[in-house]
Amino acid sequence: MRIGHGYDVHRFCEGSALILGGISVPHSHGLEAHSDGDVLIHAICDALLGAAGLWDIGHHFPDTDDGFKNIDSRVLLRRVVKDLYANGWKIANVDSTVVAQAPTLAPFIPSMRENLAADCAISISAMNVKATTTEMLGFTGRKEGIAAHAVALLVAVD
Repeated sequence: MRIGHGYDVHRFCEGSALILGGISVPHSHGLEAHSDGDVLIHAICDALLGAAGLWDIGHHFPDTDDGFKNIDSRVLLRRVVKDLYANGWKIANVDSTVVAQAPTLAPFIPSMRENLAADCAISISAMNVKATTTEMLGFTGRKEGIAAHAVALLVAVD
């Protein structure tokens, strides 16, 4: 078994959609990024890659490569999962937390879990997504951006 941790942050910006867990979340601002800015998927990718000893998301999908400009982060996640299997690993479970003062994410979490579980080829019970605020503290509390943490457990492919 291997355990990995992932963390990602993006600042809010005007003129783009807010995408979290592959879901478009209604909000006045999106997240500034080279890709679609899905901090939740980026943190999960980093947790998975880290657990497998395969570097990090920036190594595999650099923001200097125009081929990844505005890419759907679900595509990146599916590529990471494919790489895990190619290296002898499968996902046992993922636990993640989105840190955002706004918007309220609870209504969107079931759809996020469905997307992420499908992309990771695991049961929905093995994919957990939580959301929390920072009680108005720090950059997320000031509504400057969103952060996400993820922890993944991998097991060797039979």
